[in-house]
Amino acid sequence: MPMYFAIGAIMATGITACDKDNNGNNTELSAKEKTLKDAVVPFVDKTVVPTYKSMADEAIKLMNACNEAKEAFIKGDKATAQNKISEAGNHWKESRKYWELSEAFLYGAAGDYNIDPHIDSWPLDKNALDQLLNNAGMMNAIGEGGGAYVSANLGYGLLGFHAIEYMLFQLENNGEKSVARDINTLDKNKMIYTAAVAEDLCFQCIRLEASWVGMDNITEEKQNILTENELEPSFNYGESMKNSGQGGSKYKNFTDAAQEIIQGCIDIADEVRGQKIGKPAQGSSEEDKNYIESPYSLNSITDFADNIRSISNAYQGSNEGDKSVSDFIASISSEKDKAVKDAIVKSIETIKKMPEPFAKHAKEQTSIDAMNAINTLITTLEEANNIITEN
Repeated sequence: MPMYFAIGAIMATGITACDKDNNGNNTELSAKEKTLKDAVVPFVDKTVVPTYKSMADEAIKLMNACNEAKEAFIKGDKATAQNKISEAGNHWKESRKYWELSEAFLYGAAGDYNIDPHIDSWPLDKNALDQLLNNAGMMNAIGEGGGAYVSANLGYGLLGFHAIEYMLFQLENNGEKSVARDINTLDKNKMIYTAAVAEDLCFQCIRLEASWVGMDNITEEKQNILTENELEPSFNYGESMKNSGQGGSKYKNFTDAAQEIIQGCIDIADEVRGQKIGKPAQGSSEEDKNYIESPYSLNSITDFADNIRSISNAYQGSNEGDKSVSDFIASISSEKDKAVKDAIVKSIETIKKMPEPFAKHAKEQTSIDAMNAINTLITTLEEANNIITEN
């Protein structure tokens, strides 16, 4: 009989769903926690990690194209340099797209390592850039130190996507059309600067991927880049979220993690409404007027729409059939879940009606319509967050 009891105990242990909490105790997950765990794990594995991986992959291609353009220019091969500038512009748009698709989850590494302001501050500080390009000592140092040097010595207004954008694109037809920058408008210092900033951007993008998936799960090339530049992440944000409630996690439970997912959606919706669209649309200062995201590539509207798509991916999954926080909200209130999804669709639709160049059309009714739609989205997301808290 004692043996039968022992076997029964082993079998019971095998079929009971238990996690260890932050005190190291075994705890059986409640139905709510199990449902939210089923949502949180694919959020990390199927939304966060693939988004950052794709961004890093394109950032490597962008870095390589900028370096090849620089080398060709220095050799006097302007035809090749021009082709590489065009190629770099395409990779800039692709890497940029994945960055905008990641902005619903700017918590974690993007915030803790200051990667968000590092690679996505705007507008470009043109006065400081002119001074930099005419400073022989600084340019020599950038030429020797590359991405590591600019990362350590330049301010945010001279780094990231928008600094590179300025060098890769130019406006034509009175600002109505964006094309690849004419190589004849560039010089050696500009090419050196562009290549160095592209390197720094690449390093930061790779760090984001590694921070969520772990150093062992990125390519050897990426591992070497981070190691050489002493940018190895000190914390695995993906494992932390997937193991909510367990020792070493920053989340006390999966409810806590799910709330962060929704809050990240609210935060980016609020930024798109109040700052990215709101400041140019409703502000009166010169600073507000110039607060235009991606003005040289005429990518502003695409940026805004991709930010809302990032909310969609975070809330209901990037792939059809993905488990998500939407499933939990729907289990409590299908009406509230539908309201969030409808507000996402409406926000994207109204944003897409906004014309480029945004700098010329920011104060038109289309901007107000988009802001109103996003305001509704924020309200529905806040209601969804309350459902997670209260149930």
